[in-house]
Amino acid sequence: MIALTLFQPSTTAIAGSSLITALVSLLPLVFFFVALGVFSIPTHWCALGALVVALIVATVGFDMPAAMAGMSAVEGAAFGLIPIIYIVVMAVWLYNLTDRSGRAADVQAVFSAVGKGDKRIQGLLIGYAFCGLLEGLAGFGAPVAIACTMMWALGLPPIRAALAVMVGNALNVGFGAMAIPVTTVAKLGGEDPNLVGATMGRITPILLIIVPVLMLFIMDGMRGIRDGWLAAIVAWAGMAAGVGLTSNFLSYELAAVVGSLLSFAALAALLRFWTPTTPEDLRSPAPTEQLSGSRIMLGLLPYWLVVIVFAVAKLWRIGVDVPAALASTDISFVWPGLADVMGLNGQQNTSVTFTLPWLSSPGTMLFFTGLVVAIAYSCSEGRFELPFATGMRTLVTTVVNLRIAILTICLVMALAYVMNFSGQTVAIGAWLAGTGAAFAFLSPMLGWIGTAVTGSATSAGALFGNLQATAAQAADLPTRLLLGVNEIGGGIGKIVSPQNLAIAAGAVKSEGSESEILRKAAPYSLTLIVLLGLITVLASNGILGFLIA
Repeated sequence: MIALTLFQPSTTAIAGSSLITALVSLLPLVFFFVALGVFSIPTHWCALGALVVALIVATVGFDMPAAMAGMSAVEGAAFGLIPIIYIVVMAVWLYNLTDRSGRAADVQAVFSAVGKGDKRIQGLLIGYAFCGLLEGLAGFGAPVAIACTMMWALGLPPIRAALAVMVGNALNVGFGAMAIPVTTVAKLGGEDPNLVGATMGRITPILLIIVPVLMLFIMDGMRGIRDGWLAAIVAWAGMAAGVGLTSNFLSYELAAVVGSLLSFAALAALLRFWTPTTPEDLRSPAPTEQLSGSRIMLGLLPYWLVVIVFAVAKLWRIGVDVPAALASTDISFVWPGLADVMGLNGQQNTSVTFTLPWLSSPGTMLFFTGLVVAIAYSCSEGRFELPFATGMRTLVTTVVNLRIAILTICLVMALAYVMNFSGQTVAIGAWLAGTGAAFAFLSPMLGWIGTAVTGSATSAGALFGNLQATAAQAADLPTRLLLGVNEIGGGIGKIVSPQNLAIAAGAVKSEGSESEILRKAAPYSLTLIVLLGLITVLASNGILGFLIA
């Protein structure tokens, strides 16, 4: 352990002003997004530069001991490795097993059949419904990584595939990983999580209605909307009904899972009697041979097995409480040198406790799935033969190919932790919270900023849950409303999160394209967060009061 003096951040650390402190705290983010979005500097260099700026602000502006700031960056990089990079690598490996075995064409043929040969409709099935299902079960980057690889495999242009998935998944993030973000923000805000979840379940469907439309636009412009509007409405109806009814009458933890399943089922049912008008450039290649049941099963093996493994790991409590048993194996410890990092409340910052989820991590579940798939594929003969040793070498190749994405994610998480521990992120939030009645509009922006910085809606809830509750009381606003929109806004912020950009670019085999993805993704994220701010204002003043549970 490194002996360090007690450090407690202050929201008026610089010149005794909350405004000046907040503006200086924004410098690392401004540097990152300007360098990436305006000058198209490679993402890992942008992240490194932003990290240096954050370290300077932390040590000079917030008087954080240099050793403590350095250890904050080290813990952030470690969190980037486990669980985030662990998940991404395993998700991409799963796809690579399918591709290396030659079964990727069979997967394309199956989705082509379900989606009537239209890549845009297949995009809704994968990037909206299936990705939402994975988000509800797992979260932590796995859904975007898996869905992006599948979308790219359809033959969609890589950037469009990544954008469609990122936008399509955003509003499920708040309910992701069995709604951990909801539980976290409610606990820290002193509110009943069932009421927070129910409020989110009433607001989210309003925004959800435009998401499938945006996805069609991303994939094919106005032509996509014109040809696929009916599919978009049906996909939304299933998702909205599932999220709204489940969060209010069943269990908020299952909102994204049930909503995604209903969306997929509704879209599949529509396609039984409706066929979209499909232009030739977006028509999936017609299968050259009839697929047998075993080929369909083995081609889709990585994906249906993922759903089963996640469902058991997250939901099974009959006889054995599997989620609790897996969680009991987690190893937690206070990160060396950070025991004396306090939060604004004077208590030890909870993030200094590092948890190693070696069995409960979605990455381990994906690794187990990959092992089963590799064994199953090794039993095949003929053109689909994939020896087990080759399957495992594919894992090594996957790591090598993702090396830049791995470096980028580590640097981004190091940046997030320095900004968190030094007080920069909270300083930004505290200044916004001091805007009085206008805070109803700005409240979702806190979650947006928190997730844009950390890549996690759960972290956004941990950072700003108490702040939202305090601001709600001061401005006489409904606490459950502000806590709920914090997490919905967090999901929207994930669209432009550097971590998410790196994951998506790596998954579609386009490392280095993060700046282009950011420029194209930012307008969608900003539009959604402005709409959410307007909805929050209307709900808080009684015009849309029914949205508050």
